[in-house]
Amino acid sequence: MMISTRGRYALRVLIDLAEHQDSGYIPMKEVVRRQELSPKYMEQIMPFLTKNGYVQGVHGKGGGYRLCRDPRECSVKDILLLTEGDLAPVACLACGARPCHRAEGCKTLPMWTKLDRMVNDFLAGITLDDLIQRKI
Repeated sequence: MMISTRGRYALRVLIDLAEHQDSGYIPMKEVVRRQELSPKYMEQIMPFLTKNGYVQGVHGKGGGYRLCRDPRECSVKDILLLTEGDLAPVACLACGARPCHRAEGCKTLPMWTKLDRMVNDFLAGITLDDLIQRKI
């Protein structure tokens, strides 16, 4: 499993917005500058975050983005599932994967299943607030 740029950027943006919640709507230019992100890539990520209720955007003068959720209620797992689609370590465990004809006799499947569970449980137990507070 590899976390893509989209997933890493989404976490960085949400952390930045959480850290600046008291500032109202934050222009994306500010977040991009502080986080050293690609503006073009951010234009692709923000609709995901907006559509799924993580951020709210306002256009025009005084506009920008703000976090819509409490950082203590935003799990890293949920954010990465949103941006990555799946966190499975192997294709046969991916959401919607067809059953593998080798699964019954597969010697490695229990290992991959346990790794998948460990990763998901680990990420589910980490929130944006935990990352901000460095509580990991």
